Amino acid sequence: MNDPVLVINCGSSSIKYALVPDSAHQPRLSGLAERLGSEDARLKGVDGQGRPFSRPLHGAGHADAMAEILEGLEEQHPVAVGHRVVHGGERFTRATRIDAAVRRAIEATVAMAPLHNPANLEGMAATQALFPDLPQVAVFDTAFHQTLPPRAYRYALPDALYRRHGIRRYGFHGSSHAYVSARVDALSERRHGGWLIAHLGNGCSTCAVWQGQSVDTSMGLTPLEGLVMGTRSGDVDPGLHAHLARQLDWSLERIDTLLNKESGLLGLSGLSNDMRRLHQAAAEHHAGAELAIEVFCYRLAKSLAGLSCALPRLDGIVFTGGIGENDSDVRARVVEQLRHFGLRLDAVANADTVGGREGRIDPGEDGRAPELWVIPTDEEGRIAEETRQLLQEEAAHAPQ
Repeated sequence: MNDPVLVINCGSSSIKYALVPDSAHQPRLSGLAERLGSEDARLKGVDGQGRPFSRPLHGAGHADAMAEILEGLEEQHPVAVGHRVVHGGERFTRATRIDAAVRRAIEATVAMAPLHNPANLEGMAATQALFPDLPQVAVFDTAFHQTLPPRAYRYALPDALYRRHGIRRYGFHGSSHAYVSARVDALSERRHGGWLIAHLGNGCSTCAVWQGQSVDTSMGLTPLEGLVMGTRSGDVDPGLHAHLARQLDWSLERIDTLLNKESGLLGLSGLSNDMRRLHQAAAEHHAGAELAIEVFCYRLAKSLAGLSCALPRLDGIVFTGGIGENDSDVRARVVEQLRHFGLRLDAVANADTVGGREGRIDPGEDGRAPELWVIPTDEEGRIAEETRQLLQEEAAHAPQ
């Protein structure tokens, strides 16, 4: 029986959605409403027969776009709506049924995710209006990382900033890291061991997972900390803010824009935040593109090496996300810089494992060496799974 969950990932000007059936063998409707609020607003995606579609929305906002998405569900009726919520603070350690108190708690974390949580709340309001009788469930990016020990999540700052204001490391991409860590446990014979996961896209993060639980991660209070990303700087000297304010008279808003929107691969290359474009330019000896790729790979290798300290045993590394799943050159560069961990790459398998292919990319000859895997992520599938699990638990505890 097909009991699909409608998964909603709402951005400030977009809604990404997927109707996820309860069987992996059934087709999945999915799509993206983008540039909402503008005359260029458009809905595009894949229908139940796997056929792509695209149509204009002409100035539609979130509510209008949600109505269009509902029209496109091909008379399939979801049993629940699962919402991706970026920041849940310390309160939310798992998927949670949305009610007025939960919405207020999400509003309280807006200062730590100002680009994400307001949009997530707007998506909840729109879907509640359209599906007033359906269970609405929040699945938090930060929840998977609530197993971090204090040595990993505390900053070396005065205690009051943590106790009174929640200033600590939270981590993000939790649904992706949770899905990939569970998947590699199912694929590898080294089950419930120690894995390093590299989620690489326009946003990037690494995570150390021991026996299915996150024990350290690269992102912190916000999704800016950690790796070099598409337009985000990742780690910089904390003194940079004061330096730019004193020397250039820059405001905090200007510095925030620099670090989040003008840095990373885009800033280093002076060309693009798209790794595919940078590889093309590097092949033509574009110095900025060459530098951006080199810094990206070095900082990634450095992060993975550092996170290995959180694991009692390193069983392997998993690459995921748009770059992690498709860029064999980045994977090869990173593995080369971690050869002292005993890592070895199978060049043929590495080159072949792209375009959504799942597989192991090490020779597998030495049973003691850490394994290397490429596993396409499925954040929507994970959100749907956690939503169903919550509903099943509620049903089991309901009065008979």
